[in-house]
Order: sequence, then structure tokens, then C-alpha cells
Amino acid sequence: MKGVVFSFQIGEYGGEKKDKEKESGEMRQLNYLAGYPQQVTSQVNRLIAENRLAGFLNQTYPAAHDIRTDRALYDYAVSLKNEFLRSTQPLSRVIYDGKIQVIQNALGSHTFVSRVQGAKLKSKHEIRVASLFRDAPADFLRMIVVHELAHLREKEHNRAFYKLCEYMEPAYQRLEFHLRLYLTHLELTRQPPKQEQQLTPPLSTDPA
Repeated sequence: MKGVVFSFQIGEYGGEKKDKEKESGEMRQLNYLAGYPQQVTSQVNRLIAENRLAGFLNQTYPAAHDIRTDRALYDYAVSLKNEFLRSTQPLSRVIYDGKIQVIQNALGSHTFVSRVQGAKLKSKHEIRVASLFRDAPADFLRMIVVHELAHLREKEHNRAFYKLCEYMEPAYQRLEFHLRLYLTHLELTRQPPKQEQQLTPPLSTDPA
């Protein structure tokens, strides 16, 4: 994940390419890309400076989704679970949560609760997904649901956890990195997805 490198060239995805000599060299602080190699963050900073990050995201992830309600999200998560993790315990609840603070890098949460009922110990698994995924590209919703489902089997973010994520979604690492670009765009433009009638509103191309 931290070592993922862009699969595109800086000159792609529209916009006027500036000469390197004309660049000011000023680097933005990219909160969602902390820890990534300078080679990667430099490319992202160039895309931002040249007003081309939104174009890259829109061209790479044009597909929307129609999973608008908590019920639809629950059915979607259960479908993925039944395909890849059939033997794990059932999900009791899957909802969109507007209280999840994405700025703290919390995109979703998985809660495991055990309760004693009589002589039996019963457990409940609940997944909450940040509400911004209602309007995010379909691939990003799949990525975060896969991430939370993986916690049904692996509680820690270790090698086994990410291997399981890639088993459910082979492009997991790429999607996680591009999701960070998407969140970076929203943070810089301060224009989170809206317009409920549109499944995936076009990203703004206005400079931050």
C-alpha cells in the first residue's frame, strides 16, 4: 500500500501541462498520503497544481452505484460475505453513518459485541460505512465494504488481513490508494459529493 506507484503518466488526463521550470516547487501537505514515497506525493502535487486530479478520478472511476439506503447496503455486504466468507458469523447490521469523521482516516467501522443471554453467549457484528460513500464511485464502496468484512476473520491490520482483502478484491491496494486521492480532492476543494439525484456527481475541477 505505502509503496504503490501511479500507473499513469503525469501528462495524461487533460489540462495544460506546465513546464517543470515554471513550477514553483511548493508542496502541499497531503494528509491522506502521509508516509507514501516522495516520488508518489510529488506526482499528486503536480496533478493538483495543474488542476488535473479531478479529471483523473472521473476518467478512472466513472461508474456510479445505486446503493442508497441502509437496507441496500446491508444486502450488498451480505452478498459479498456469502461469496467469500460464508463460514463467518452473520452480520446483524450494516448502515451508512454520517457521524464517522473521515478527516481522522476512519472510513468505516466494524463492531463486535458479545452478550450473555441465559446460558448462551451471543455475538453481533455491525458494520458502519461513512456516508460519503453514498456518492463515491462504486469501486470505492466495494473497497471499504471488503475492508470491513475482512475484520470478521482478521481483527488486526496485519499481512493476513490485507491478503484476505486482496482475495475478495484483487485490486484492493490500487483502490485504497486511489480512494486516498479522492479524499484528498474533497479535502482540498471543500466540495464533498452532494446532489442526491445524481449517483456520482462529477468532481469539481476548480482549484482549491
